[in-house]
Amino acid sequence: MKILIDIGHPAHVHYFKNFINIMIKRNHEFLIIAKNRNITHQLLDYYGIEYINRNDYPNSLIGKLFRIPITDLFMVIKSLYFKPDIMIGFSGTNISHAGFLLRIPSIILDDTDHAYLAHLSYKLFATKIITPKSFKKNFGKKHIKINTYSELFYLHKKYFKPKNEVLKLLNLKNNEDYVILRFVSWNASHDKGVKYLSNSEKKEIINYLNKKIKVFISSEYELDPEFKSYELKINPALIHDALYYSKFYIGEGGTTASEAAILGVPSIYINVLKMGYIDDEIKAGLLYQTINLRKIYKLIDNLLLANKNKYAIRAKKLLKDKIDPTDYLIKFIENYN
Repeated sequence: MKILIDIGHPAHVHYFKNFINIMIKRNHEFLIIAKNRNITHQLLDYYGIEYINRNDYPNSLIGKLFRIPITDLFMVIKSLYFKPDIMIGFSGTNISHAGFLLRIPSIILDDTDHAYLAHLSYKLFATKIITPKSFKKNFGKKHIKINTYSELFYLHKKYFKPKNEVLKLLNLKNNEDYVILRFVSWNASHDKGVKYLSNSEKKEIINYLNKKIKVFISSEYELDPEFKSYELKINPALIHDALYYSKFYIGEGGTTASEAAILGVPSIYINVLKMGYIDDEIKAGLLYQTINLRKIYKLIDNLLLANKNKYAIRAKKLLKDKIDPTDYLIKFIENYN
């Protein structure tokens, strides 16, 4: 089978890497098209996954809208040459459009409940839409909900084995606790108009944490010079290993907050956006969501004293009935007709 995958975000590399490797061993052929966004290409190179480049979208909403037909045409041309049997993408606007025009089945994955513009752009054109069971919307007969989380594509115990050598790369002292703090760029279409912390408030949090615990910062944008020394300087492919051994996570990124929760690491999600999987993790006592500084400081103080083992137990309970989405996708694609 010939499979075309469109990768538009670094997280998508993790979603598909195991699927691609397993399917190649089963003699399937791939064309990977990857948007040059942040560290996407760096991750693909690290995992030895061949790809062709497509341009990133502009930051402005109008720019993104104008780019859609251009990228659609690019996807159609590449598909005419490759002749895929099936096309796959995460929140895949261009995949769904190209597939619809060429009468090639398009399988769209998603887990972001509030990505209204993305949903509007693909839901009428996609052949099938696969989301976690916790996804709050319903797209009708083409919508398949499965009992899992997107992060289990790569953090399922079958695939993720934490590498403690990351601790040496972080130059930590023996048994030194640390926290990972993450800031996002707020350039996604679903981020428009969302309230978030100011730069001064973020600086307050950094300074508050730094008085109490070792701090590493992961950021989608260039950090101010005064905080450069806190920058997490490891290969991006090792972020989940660093996250696994951290005392807790605090940041604006929903995916990273969920990754921490699934790894049994308590997470403070500084964001007002709601998703079904985030709600699940809040109910499980693994994740706390607020942008209130006073509440953030209180949570930090509580988590500094908390026993991490109880969060590992909570994560195990949350995941006990969740399926391996990579295995599901393999069976779904190989049996698709």
